[in-house]
Amino acid sequence: MAALESTVVATAMPTVIGDLGGIQQYAWVTTAYLLTSSVLVPICGKLSDIYGRKPVMLFGIAVFLIGSIASGAARSMPQLIAFRALQGAGAGAMQPMAMTISGDIFDLNERARIQGVFGAAWGLFGIIGPMVGGLIVHYFSWRWVFYMNIPFGIASVALVASAFHERIDKRPHALDFLGAGLLSAGVVALLLATGRLGGGTTLFASIAAAALFAAFFAVERRAPEPMIPLPLFRRPVMLTSNVAGAILGGAMMGTITFVPLFVQGVLRGTPTEAGSAIAPMLIGWPVASAIGGRLIPRVGFRPLIWAGLGFTAAAGLALAIGGAHDTPLMLRATTLVFGVGMGLSNVALLIAVQSSVAWDQRGIATASTMFSRLLGGVVAVGVMGGVLTAELAKDPTIPADAASRLLTAEGARGLDPSILQHLGEALTSGITTVFWIIAGMGLVGFVVALWFPHVPLQAADDKAVAPPSEAGIG
Repeated sequence: MAALESTVVATAMPTVIGDLGGIQQYAWVTTAYLLTSSVLVPICGKLSDIYGRKPVMLFGIAVFLIGSIASGAARSMPQLIAFRALQGAGAGAMQPMAMTISGDIFDLNERARIQGVFGAAWGLFGIIGPMVGGLIVHYFSWRWVFYMNIPFGIASVALVASAFHERIDKRPHALDFLGAGLLSAGVVALLLATGRLGGGTTLFASIAAAALFAAFFAVERRAPEPMIPLPLFRRPVMLTSNVAGAILGGAMMGTITFVPLFVQGVLRGTPTEAGSAIAPMLIGWPVASAIGGRLIPRVGFRPLIWAGLGFTAAAGLALAIGGAHDTPLMLRATTLVFGVGMGLSNVALLIAVQSSVAWDQRGIATASTMFSRLLGGVVAVGVMGGVLTAELAKDPTIPADAASRLLTAEGARGLDPSILQHLGEALTSGITTVFWIIAGMGLVGFVVALWFPHVPLQAADDKAVAPPSEAGIG
């Protein structure tokens, strides 16, 4: 459900802007979702270690459903941004639970295969998403990209409530409310600092973010049960996995967010064509994830991480160098390579982290890995959106609503030819800069991958001990 949502919404966003206006807030629709997802992932990971996976999963599905219904009913961009934030909160509770449960139940070999299946399922729904999004927008209304979650959500609640069972050993806990609050505030301040380029607001937000994160780290060092145990990051596997994950998250969300805008705004494609441009990325992802999951017990983690981040760097460079000269075929080939890189590296990084810790740290270790990837997406999309907005603002001849009108056929026909030319040049320049940012992230990620430590598979398998609680399906 969460996988389908991200790609469906990305495909529909140009049409949403054409209806509601506010292209200057384009990135915030994605960023708001990523922000609340990022904040809730570690919090819910910790809560699942205390209260169990099932209640956290059910809570997440319920919040996601409410956010979906509200997003479909939004009448303005500020409303849509707020409701997408609510949707993201639900996703932040749901997403880490499936990964953590698989780490609880299965040993290394089984876990590698299961995570490959999860990646394939994520990618399968991602493949369907762009096409479904384009068809819904074309034949119905963009609002149905949110309403379509209702039957999936109801079915998920019924399945989890009836089929998943667990027993948790209850004991007193000291919840780290202060740490959770400081982390949430720090992420918000960081987003403001990276999403608004220049001016006093950026300086103030940067100072606030630095102060809040410094306070968060100080609190975590003294908390009896910290939200994120900092000693975990002294382990080379955890440190390099989280850094690489943050870079991958930024490159992935930048591609998913801005390639559809590039197709419609620069290449003047339809919503369906915008969706099909990122569909190959979501074909390569599940295939590579499934293959990577099966290869881990044979070749280990490092070869897959190196290959995955190498593919990601190559695809980013191809996207940046091709730019506005890319044909639709070349663009699809590039996003396919992106998908292969994401599939190989993500599955290996996640399983390496789960296999490097004991059961009592697996929930927060899994959640922190996902948090770093989501946070990377938040920061990257904020920066990229700020770059694009700044580029559009450079040309005073472009009306404020011109870019929004360009994304619909009727609106584009009503624009003066000279404005169309200036707008096309500004969009091309801004999005090309965004693509170079993605390429730079890919190259840095590959360098980080070269430092990933060797993890003997037997040592990793020894960590896959049975949990002190009983959990299962049936």
